[in-house]
Amino acid sequence: MRTKGRVLLAAALVCAASAPAWAVEGSTAAGPIGGSDVRSAMLPPPGLYGGIIGLAAEAIEFVDGNGHTIPALREGHLQRYRTGPFLVYVPDVQVLGGSIGVAGIVPNGLECGRLFGGTPWHCFGGVGDPYVEVEWSRSFATPRPSQYAGAYPILEGLTVALGFGMVFPFGAYNVTEANLQGITIGNNIWDFSPWVAATYTTRPIIADGTEISAKFYWNNYLTNPATHYSTGTLLDLDFAITEHIGRVQLGVTGFYAFQVADDRLFGVPIPPDGRKGEAMEIGGIVAYDMPENSASMKVKVLTTVIAANTVKSYGAVVGFIKKFW
Repeated sequence: MRTKGRVLLAAALVCAASAPAWAVEGSTAAGPIGGSDVRSAMLPPPGLYGGIIGLAAEAIEFVDGNGHTIPALREGHLQRYRTGPFLVYVPDVQVLGGSIGVAGIVPNGLECGRLFGGTPWHCFGGVGDPYVEVEWSRSFATPRPSQYAGAYPILEGLTVALGFGMVFPFGAYNVTEANLQGITIGNNIWDFSPWVAATYTTRPIIADGTEISAKFYWNNYLTNPATHYSTGTLLDLDFAITEHIGRVQLGVTGFYAFQVADDRLFGVPIPPDGRKGEAMEIGGIVAYDMPENSASMKVKVLTTVIAANTVKSYGAVVGFIKKFW
């Protein structure tokens, strides 16, 4: 594996936190299951990579635009379970001094719950909406050896990336289940999202170096043809601050997402506040590299700290990736 192998596998763990998809009616957010976090601006060396991501999340409270519990939904409760196989391909070419890559994931799973106390508990399963993104990444960093034997080298310095992601509304969708039970696998909405990312790793301070990663998505939606509901533009910042310690990378991760435009029904803003969603989740993350197997895995947990016109939730994500060739 090349000297830059350290940037690799967790970066390609196409692993968006669960809350944005609950933030607004029928909404979805660009990005992989579980969101972006460590090494988010970095592409792995040329090759084909594959893996799987799993997510389990639970919505425990529905809140209005002021963050207060909605009385009519006081007994609402949702559970979400997702898995998603994915592929990442990085050709052996250079464009403007950087690498290019394409990644795709097809989620599937089960969603259970109810919105109102008087309705029965119900589950809905199937294949979800595929997500595909293309990106360009360029590193201005300098590789240096890890202080720990058997670990990948560290890229000290800055890496930047630009990309474009799309959510395809091909997943299982039932308008009755979505509106009456609050559960859905697909969302029946096209999402087009340009994004920008940056990763910066310091010199050794505590261990091998502190990494700061951020990825900013600009989600733009088409109208749901089944309901004539239009979701307002959503901005989503995924972030992670972690420490490299040999094969291990651990620290804090999360996301902040908010709408900058009103939700509309038949072109009319939803009263009283356009149902603009806002959500922030924070938690911990641990990634572990396995150089001898050209593989990596990570685990993270998240819980809601800010919520408006969405739900308060908590969840966990597990991901694994391996180089095929």
